[in-house]
Amino acid sequence: MSRSNAYHRKDGRWEGRIPQGKSDDGKQKFRYIFARSKEEVLQKMEEIYLRDRSAESCCKTLHTVFSEWFNLTKHRIKESTAANYAMKADKHILPVFGEKSISSITQDDVCAFIADKQKSGFSERYIADIVVLMKSIFKYAVASYHIFNPLDSLRLPKKKGVEILLLDKEEQEQLQAYISNNWNHGTLGTALSVSTGIRIGELCALQWKDIDLEKRILTVRKTMQRIQTSSDTAKTKLIITDPKSESSRRKIPIPDCMMSFLLKFKENSDDYVLTGSSKPIEPRTMQYRFRTILKNANLPSVHFHALRHIFATTCIRLGFDVKSLSELLGHSSVEITLNRYVHSSFEQKQAYMKQIAFHF
Repeated sequence: MSRSNAYHRKDGRWEGRIPQGKSDDGKQKFRYIFARSKEEVLQKMEEIYLRDRSAESCCKTLHTVFSEWFNLTKHRIKESTAANYAMKADKHILPVFGEKSISSITQDDVCAFIADKQKSGFSERYIADIVVLMKSIFKYAVASYHIFNPLDSLRLPKKKGVEILLLDKEEQEQLQAYISNNWNHGTLGTALSVSTGIRIGELCALQWKDIDLEKRILTVRKTMQRIQTSSDTAKTKLIITDPKSESSRRKIPIPDCMMSFLLKFKENSDDYVLTGSSKPIEPRTMQYRFRTILKNANLPSVHFHALRHIFATTCIRLGFDVKSLSELLGHSSVEITLNRYVHSSFEQKQAYMKQIAFHF
């Protein structure tokens, strides 16, 4: 690319000219690029040169390149992660870009794709996950076919925090009262979650051999989830696999308030805690049970995951240090704990503000 093709205009802008062949009368045709600085013009011109060159060198469709990347990647990741990638590609990416040459896809195309997903009501977090997957595919294409990467300078949609509906203090006490008067496997799972912060998938995969009542330790070794499958006979399947991350493998001290409950339902070591048998129940069933508990207790409907939030907030209120709480929750960093799981009530803020005592 010639630097002499960039010119400083009288209006203060910089102009770049890229030769685009000749017209019928033999005159040179140009594509004009404008920017506020010479370096910006040259960068844009370089991107166009690379894009044009890659378009000539790689005519493979995104569908083909995705298949190559996925076949190389799926053996190195968890089955659930591979299923998630396949679902997002089949549902979102391939219907829009699948038949296009990967080297012809521009950043404008991707931005339009993101805007369409936003209009369709998908969360910023979900859209960002789709774009991260696209970035992985294009990173593979750059390494394999030396194409121009239109996602290099793309900014991901900002992930907005999802407001979690929680039970207030009185409602939490009401739930505790209902559980204390109704001991069954459903209330056992609810009590375990709100008193240990265990995730619903980890709870459903929990066996009695994971609970040492003598040492009062609960060990998280597995998690359960339903994933999509490419099988013709079933669209989904239930799997029990390793926890979502290495930090999710953890030991949780069992609080005193759970001991009598656990001792009453204790079964054989290979039996599942939520069923008392060798057959587990899946997270969706536990969510149904929890919904029934809330209804019977005359409480508002909240997601089962709210129990994990209640546990975290309660721990902070009781004075737990954030590092210990983060490890109990199985987080990889304390930032996740603080940003997602710690909620202060307005009453707590009022109590804090009452401590301010200036003398005016």
